[in-house]
Amino acid sequence: MTCESCGAPLTGRPRRGRPARYCSGACRQRAFRQRSAHRARTATAPPAAGTVSPAGGLPPALDSFVGRRAELTRLRALSRTSRLVTLTGAGGVGKTRLALEFARGLTGRHQPVDLVELDALHDGAALTQTVAAALAVPERAGRSGADVLVRAIGDARRLLVLDNCEHVAEPCARLVAALLSRCPRLRILATSREALRVPGETVFRVGELTLPPADAGDDPVVLLRADAVRLFVERAAGCSPGFTLHRGNGRTVAEICRRLDGLTLAVELAARRAGTLPLDEILAGLDGRMSPLSLLAGGHRTGPGRHRELAATIDWSHRLLDPAEQAVFRRLAVLVGGFDTAAARTVCSGGAVAPERVLGLLCALEAKSLLVRLAGDGGTARFRQLGAVRAYALECLRASGELPATGHRMVQWLNGLADGAADEVFPDQAGSPLAAERDNLAAALARTTVPDGGVRSRLVLELARVHYEQEQPSAAQALLGELPRETGAGALGGAVAALAARVACQRADVARALRLGERAVSVERARRHPAGLANALDARAAARLCRGEFAAAVADLRECLDVLAALDTPQGVAWCTHHLAWALLQAGGAREAETLMSRCLPVLRADARWSRVAAALHTAGAVRLVLGRPDSAEELFAEALRIVPATSFHALYPVEGLAMVAAESGDPRRALLLYEASAGARRRLDTVSEAPWRLRLERTAAAARAALPAAAREAAAGVGRRLRGERLVAYALRTRSDGRREAAGGTAAAGKCTLTGREFMVAELVADGLTNRQIAQRLGLSAHTVATHLDKVRDKLGMRSRTQIALWVAARTESGQRAPG
Repeated sequence: MTCESCGAPLTGRPRRGRPARYCSGACRQRAFRQRSAHRARTATAPPAAGTVSPAGGLPPALDSFVGRRAELTRLRALSRTSRLVTLTGAGGVGKTRLALEFARGLTGRHQPVDLVELDALHDGAALTQTVAAALAVPERAGRSGADVLVRAIGDARRLLVLDNCEHVAEPCARLVAALLSRCPRLRILATSREALRVPGETVFRVGELTLPPADAGDDPVVLLRADAVRLFVERAAGCSPGFTLHRGNGRTVAEICRRLDGLTLAVELAARRAGTLPLDEILAGLDGRMSPLSLLAGGHRTGPGRHRELAATIDWSHRLLDPAEQAVFRRLAVLVGGFDTAAARTVCSGGAVAPERVLGLLCALEAKSLLVRLAGDGGTARFRQLGAVRAYALECLRASGELPATGHRMVQWLNGLADGAADEVFPDQAGSPLAAERDNLAAALARTTVPDGGVRSRLVLELARVHYEQEQPSAAQALLGELPRETGAGALGGAVAALAARVACQRADVARALRLGERAVSVERARRHPAGLANALDARAAARLCRGEFAAAVADLRECLDVLAALDTPQGVAWCTHHLAWALLQAGGAREAETLMSRCLPVLRADARWSRVAAALHTAGAVRLVLGRPDSAEELFAEALRIVPATSFHALYPVEGLAMVAAESGDPRRALLLYEASAGARRRLDTVSEAPWRLRLERTAAAARAALPAAAREAAAGVGRRLRGERLVAYALRTRSDGRREAAGGTAAAGKCTLTGREFMVAELVADGLTNRQIAQRLGLSAHTVATHLDKVRDKLGMRSRTQIALWVAARTESGQRAPG
């Protein structure tokens, strides 16, 4: 042991159980004067670069901290259970600012906080000296840097913030492990673009700022709920005094934030352009008419160099990659729509990167925050590069000269995916294997020269099919219009005309649909291609159904079945049989249609994709409804509703079917409620159903309105218009929030009405859409009394929302139950 002041050996014995620190009283006094002088200097002088004084000496915030409330709450919870928390995320996502905001919340709680900025370090050699300088700990003779830090921190309660660790990750990990193992009350908060991988580390991934939903429109109140929009508005107002968000600029600001993926630094840099550029020009720059990275520059002069331009931030991360990681990083730039590991393996392999290495390199890039894993359903993992990161990677790809070869590999991969549906008889309705790669397919056709004209024509047709499946007929028609000019389009036969006929049906251009259907049949008869002819006949039948020519459509579909009989395609036969049953139903042949559905539905249930099964269940339910069997129809519509995504337009057909069942069963309120909910969803999705189905549904709704008194009619319509998504599906299926099926009269919890008469009156007025104040005026009560009654209603029924109460009232009214007493 040596004296902490002069370094002389300590010969004295410990006093009162504490180890000796100084060899004499003089050294002790000298050390005391040095500490006092240091405190005086740090109290009157600004901190030196790379250091802060303890106990709240963090650099003051020069602008407001926007959003991240949920992240701060979670970070506080983690800091109570983990002694090492590492904030990871892409460069510019806001790790440092979040760490500082968290640390500022701890100052004043008798916990010293030290900030150590590591961005100026070139390697780990000076790491311990940098940390010691930040803690104002001088070196002592005979002690290493880590020992000095351990001795200085001891068992004191302290938070150490290590900012920007990624370029010195290994030495940081060793130092952190040493400090945590020897300083029992020390906590460390690190920021890095990759985890330190120290035992006991908790990794907190800092995501992008929240974005407004796609259907937010231009309402400033809705848009300002998104952190990215709020940050843009605050920073833009700082550069352009008087800047506010309003309906005139709301959509543009929201789209700018979406194009920037909510990346904090990118949003701030774009907002600073609002002082010199109109918002439309900022958005145009992000669309590629100018370099997005050149637009996103001009950060604070006082900030770190890597934060003054977005390109510098990304370049900082790029320089830390090894050559193989850099190769995969830049090649991924062509996959604008995201990618799975199979896509990356095909597109990124080549040169020094073997296919079997790509998975490991992807994991490394994600760990270093240069890739983002997309949220999914637990199936195949998908990744993407943030827009600004991809723009930088694309510049690197161009500079490397690898863009043509990478683009060619991308086309080969897409063509291989298309091969997966080569044997499908009805490819326009089979679910394109390229549906998930729509953006990649569009980018490949726009940016890449495809030397094989046949391959290009095939990919254009596949992209048109994707647009058709996603109900985007204008985009599909534009692509199909290009195909006759493409080299190699003749090899596609009548497939182009058949798809164009179906697209024309979507656009309600029935005359053009029939002309195109006739052309498709003519081409395929000349080619003598059975599968192509079956597809063309099915397309012409669809056109005739749209025109109301039901008998002619039945004839086409019968011929289609005859053609398919010579092919070994049970699924194709079942799908065509389903179409024939639907056509027969429109033509008045419900009995034959039922026979056909009993034949094809089991085959489709066994092997078809969910969209085909749902369509067949809907047809079978419609047939049973016409035959006067509403209970059986309800079971089929409910089965269809259970297998489709709640947010898909496919869910609307079974909901409408259940509305018809309710009307046939003498329940006009439920019928009108379901009709209004479906009609509102169709307006939001901008989609319409086939004419025969739509006309029958409208007749059902008109009959339901006529059967209800005015007040009940308005109440049912109001509740229906507010029903969306999962709540709509739950009501349609008569299920509770825990997934159990309700009786028709309401929830099990409320099967026996325990409400008083006054409470039931309040519940009924809630169902009519009245506010507490309006209910108070109607009943002659105070608003406080109404709120008390409503709390009792919620507690007794086990419900939290006014919509749930309204649905409960509607269900009781449907079943004829009356108010108590």
